[in-house]
Amino acid sequence: MRTVTGATTSGELRPHNLARLLRAAHDGAGRATRSELTRGLGLSRGTAAVLVADLAEARLAEERPAPQRARGRPTAILGPHPEGPLALAVDLREDAWTIATAEIGGDLTVREERPHPGNPPETALGGLAAAIDRHLTELGSRVVGVGVALPGPIRDGRVVDIPHLSWRDVPAAEILRAGPTPVFLGNDAALAGLAEARRGALRGVAVGLHFHVDFDLGGTLLVDGSPLRGARGTTGEVGHMPLGGSDLPCDCGAVGCWALQVGANALLRAMGIPVEPARGRAEALRILAGAAAGDPRCAAALDEVARAFGAGTAALVNALDPQRVTLSGLGVRLHEQAAHTFQAAYETGLMAFRRDEPPQVLPAALGGDATLVGASELAFDAFLTPEGLTAWQAAR
Repeated sequence: MRTVTGATTSGELRPHNLARLLRAAHDGAGRATRSELTRGLGLSRGTAAVLVADLAEARLAEERPAPQRARGRPTAILGPHPEGPLALAVDLREDAWTIATAEIGGDLTVREERPHPGNPPETALGGLAAAIDRHLTELGSRVVGVGVALPGPIRDGRVVDIPHLSWRDVPAAEILRAGPTPVFLGNDAALAGLAEARRGALRGVAVGLHFHVDFDLGGTLLVDGSPLRGARGTTGEVGHMPLGGSDLPCDCGAVGCWALQVGANALLRAMGIPVEPARGRAEALRILAGAAAGDPRCAAALDEVARAFGAGTAALVNALDPQRVTLSGLGVRLHEQAAHTFQAAYETGLMAFRRDEPPQVLPAALGGDATLVGASELAFDAFLTPEGLTAWQAAR
């Protein structure tokens, strides 16, 4: 559960407890019963009943009958209200974007998916901004925030660098500003990892490592469910570490970056196909399909990329000592289709003392929704506070 700042006066106690209860219902995926929430938060049954009534009256949440788990008195689940708060979640990739809504509990509904030109960034982001405005108009005041996942490091509302798109120091927050609705930006790999820590395969894991693979790859180390941000908020650029033994120059300015050997662009390079900015997703998927069908050239390209992926994963496991490693995006396909090659490179690269119990490498439990779920959590984290709930109630 995310921390809600404690109340310091009796007048603050009720909104504080409302925020705690709704936060707990949200973290429980909208499937926790009132009795479970009451016990977990240390509330009396009478207090819980009053708070649940307040949440329902404010259209923040509502109870519905729970599936009968055993004999005894029927109980109820505290979940999203049909007129309740929504987060608008955006996954902006190098060649397309997806917009979805998330309700209390985290359930997603995809509303729109479109390609974008990639460059210039003002055009790509401007088209997305117009789409966000359109959805905000349609959804009205139910939207409490917009969370946007971007494929590069973010600092102070700006995209610091997406090397192969030549996006540098782009004022993304300013371009995407949505009137009075707050907009929150985050790195796609960090948000995918955050989603897995809250709702997926890293839930309850004290130290987890997550990789998100698309045209290239990024990652995040999660400690007690939170991604490490670094001194300036731009940690996680694992794709720009020299983990694969390459001497190729990278658009980021470094040499031998791991991202040159792992991802959709790496599959194209392994096949001798020219790499163009924000182009080649369909061709990469055809290579994977060819490998699955037994095409020897496609299979060799896949093995080359999977070998680099496994070796680099081992290097980071040696350095960071995670309990578990999770993969999202194209990383799932690379791992599954070339499991033997990945695993052999992974185990060979591990220090000897780690091989007895190597950290599991698992696909993201949230699948392709991981970045969207993570983006929605940015908006809900800002909203699920005493101040956020008080503002919602005042507006109604």
